[in-house]
Amino acid sequence: MSEFRTEHDFLGEMQIPNELYYGIQTARALDNFHITGLPISREPLFIQAFGYVKKAAAMANRDCGVLKPDVAEAICLACDKLIAGEYLDQFVTDMIQGGA
Repeated sequence: MSEFRTEHDFLGEMQIPNELYYGIQTARALDNFHITGLPISREPLFIQAFGYVKKAAAMANRDCGVLKPDVAEAICLACDKLIAGEYLDQFVTDMIQGGA
């Protein structure tokens, strides 16, 4: 099995290591936006809050019939892991670079 996956965006394609959860937009941000040198993961409470917001959105969209229950459940499980402090190492973009 390959150690990389190929992802595509409007700029082309890029090889992303398989062990990373983030994708091509985050990889491009790492290459192009060296602003403060501080990754967003330095603020774990912000990441936790992000998890709460995304979980609430998934639940609301499930209740409105926009998301299938199994998809909402998967999102909520991932959010619970963020809220518990897991995957902080995957939040690597610069603290003030919010687009990726």
